[in-house]
Formats: sequence, C-alpha cells, structure tokens
Amino acid sequence: MKRFAHSLRWALIKAAVAGTTMVALAFLIPLGLMVQQTARERAFTAAERQAAALGPALAITTDQDAINRALASTDAGAQGRMAVHLPVPAGAPAAGDSAAPGGPTIGDGRAAAADVATAGGQGRAFTVAVPGGYALLQPVAVDTGRTAVVEVFVAESDLTRGVSTAWLVLSAVALGLVALSVLVADRMGGRIVASARRLATAARSLGAGNLAVRVPVAGKQVDGSPEELREAAHAFNAMADRVVQLLAAERELAADLSHRLRTPLTVLRLNAASLGDGDAADATRHAVAQLEREVDQIIRSARRAPEDAPAVAVGCDAAEVIRERVGFWSALAEDEGRRWQLAGAERAAPVPVQRGDLAAAVDALLGNVFRHTAVGTAFSVDVLATDASVIVLVGDAGPGYSDPAAALKRGEGHGGEGSTGLGLDIVRKLAESTGGDLALGRSAVLGGAETRLRLRTRPAEGLPARAGRRRARGALFPR
Repeated sequence: MKRFAHSLRWALIKAAVAGTTMVALAFLIPLGLMVQQTARERAFTAAERQAAALGPALAITTDQDAINRALASTDAGAQGRMAVHLPVPAGAPAAGDSAAPGGPTIGDGRAAAADVATAGGQGRAFTVAVPGGYALLQPVAVDTGRTAVVEVFVAESDLTRGVSTAWLVLSAVALGLVALSVLVADRMGGRIVASARRLATAARSLGAGNLAVRVPVAGKQVDGSPEELREAAHAFNAMADRVVQLLAAERELAADLSHRLRTPLTVLRLNAASLGDGDAADATRHAVAQLEREVDQIIRSARRAPEDAPAVAVGCDAAEVIRERVGFWSALAEDEGRRWQLAGAERAAPVPVQRGDLAAAVDALLGNVFRHTAVGTAFSVDVLATDASVIVLVGDAGPGYSDPAAALKRGEGHGGEGSTGLGLDIVRKLAESTGGDLALGRSAVLGGAETRLRLRTRPAEGLPARAGRRRARGALFPR
C-alpha cells in the first residue's frame, strides 16, 4: 500500500507539473516574444526621436559648423552613432536627382551612398542593414527642392536590451507557478493518500481478525477526501458489519449442530458402559468420553465471541502427542490384527501448533489408514526432527493412493459412509499454517501409501541450505 500511495501522490504531482507547465508555456512564450518585439520597436523609436531632434536645426541652416554642434548635442551624435548627409549647396551643379543629398556628410555615416540617395529621393524614412546593426535613414527637407538625410545607427545590442532580463523574470514566474502547483497537488495528494491508507490499514486489520475495526467517514481527518473514497469507506464498514453477522450466525449454527450430537453421544456412552471389562471396552469408553469433551469444547468456542476468547499458548511436543495418539489407535490395531511400528518419537520435538490441532491431524492420518485399508494391513509412524522442521511419516501396506491430487482436494474423500473428505485438508492447513506442507507418495518400506506431514519450526529464511532439504525429500519419496 505504501508503494501505491507513493505512486498515487507522484502521479498527482506529475499531472500538476505537466498541466502548469503547458499553461505557463502557452502564456509566457508569446509574452516573451512580445517583449522582444517591444524592445526592437523601442530602439527604432528612440532612433527616430534622435533624427527628429535635428529637424529644426536643418530647417534653419545647413552650415556645417552649426550642424556639427547640433549633432554633438544629441545622445546618438555624442556616441558617434549619428550622421547628417547634407544636400548640394545652393547654386552648385548637382549630379543625378537634384533633390537627393549629394553634399558633405557630417558625423560617422555607415549606410551606403545609394541607400542615402534613395531615402532623399523618395522622401520617406526606412532602415537598412549595416555592419553591427541597422541604420535609420530619415529625410529632412532643407528648403524647396533640397533634402538632407539624417542617419541614426541602431546596434544589435539595442534591439535586445532588457530581453534577457525579461526572459529570466518570466522563467522565474513559470517556475514559481509550477512550484505552487506542486505544493497544492502534494497537499491534495496527501489527503487522498491518507484516506486510502486508512482504508488499507482497516482492511489489513480486518484480515488479521479484528472484527471491530471500522473506517471513519466523518470528522476532520476525512475532510477533503474524495467522494469515491468516502463511498469505499461506507462500503467497507457495511462489509465488516456483514462479516460480523455472518460469523455470529455461523457460530450459532455450529453450536446448534454440535448440540444435536449430544443425543447420539449419550446413547453411545450408555452402550459403552454396558460393554463390560477389557481393552476394547475401555478404549471405546475413552473414545466416547473424548468425543463428548470435543463436542463440549466446540459448543463453548462457538458460543464465545471472538473478542472474549482467551489467548491460547501455541506450541506443543509433537513426539508426546504422537505417542499418545498412536497408543490410542494401537488398541484398535490389535483387535484388527494390524502390525504397527512407531519410530523417532523418543526425543522431544517442539512444534508451533496447538496440541489439540496436532492430535486431530494425527487422528485424521491414522483414521485414513484404518478406513482405506483392509483389516490386518500393517502401518508405521515415523517422526523425524530437523533444525528447521518436524516431519511425520504415516505409511501402510495397503494399495496406496490411486489419485494423490484428488485425495488432497477438500471434500473429495470416497471412504464410504463416515468419510467427508476433509481429513487430509485439515492436515494440509495445519502444515501450511507453519509454512510447511503435506505430500502424498508411496512407502518405500511397506509398499503402500505414505503421507508426509512437515511442520516448520523455524522460518524459511533461517534454513541452513536448500540442498539438504532436497536430499531429505528424495530419501523419503524416491522417484
């Protein structure tokens, strides 16, 4: 869920960055181009003002000294960026167009003579490209029939003055907008992620068995949560309530069904009491008494609410439990003429399961031997304790498993009346609760079926080597 929350938050931030960037570019790029164009127009407008400043002086006189002083009084003239192309003096012969300037040039002229003549002859201002920039050529009428041309140089740097600063400011504004959108998206994503995380935490808690967990759907902690997540919280709470109701109904049903067994159990107990003395009679009475205790335990457990259930210490000695259960079944084995053998149960073999659960699993395995093999068929029980697990092998000299895969399926038993097909499934679930497994094969010693129950006593990470486990499996289940 952390990875999902992280991905969701980053997805919102990326979407905000992408959207804000597109909007910023859509506005800031045209604005930057407009600033660049404005700077260009500003430079040429300033050049036109400089040229117009000499108009009054040229209208009064064309004396070179006076024009030179007027030129020096302007900013462009003082910087050497301005020149005046005077017309031919009055009375002097002129070559070509008499209106075009053909007299002396005052200042630093950069435009070609042909361009100057064109400006004077056409009587209109225009710009021409010159080395390092542009030259503005502004014609000024001196008197009737004569025109002077004022030339103002506009450098390339003047056309872009302030544009870089404007681009930097616009870029900073764009970055600020993106940062602001990231902040807003992060705050919104934090609220969404917090709501999703609360829902996931509640789901995990419910899966772990906490039936009282609910997701808050009102209050400050859910303010700003999306409507969809609030609907999911309502649905989760409704589901949790329904689960509690179903479990309560199931417990009542289990209690009722278990209570119905009391009548046939009472009949069995009365019949067992009339059997007299003997090992078989004692074993029957012991089995009936144990069955009554189990039924009573089921009823008490079903009636008790999960939150009222006392803590049960998990763990028992597998060797002790197996010795006890094999001893119980040995009486019936002697009555049926079955040879049996128990090996490896002399030393303690602690396992992380409850004693009652392990006893039920061993009873299921031995019960299958008696149910699925003919009277007189031998069987054996072997206990193998390793550093990481305890292995219980139950083998017999019967026909073996015709279809091991089907035998492991829940409810697939075909052992006749009294068989529900749940025995091996119960054993498998017990093994898997410890990280172990249940395997069916053929006994290498007795030649019939062999069931291997492996209960882990240590997590898989702590195993010393995998090769050793493969060798053990090969020895127990030769191919």
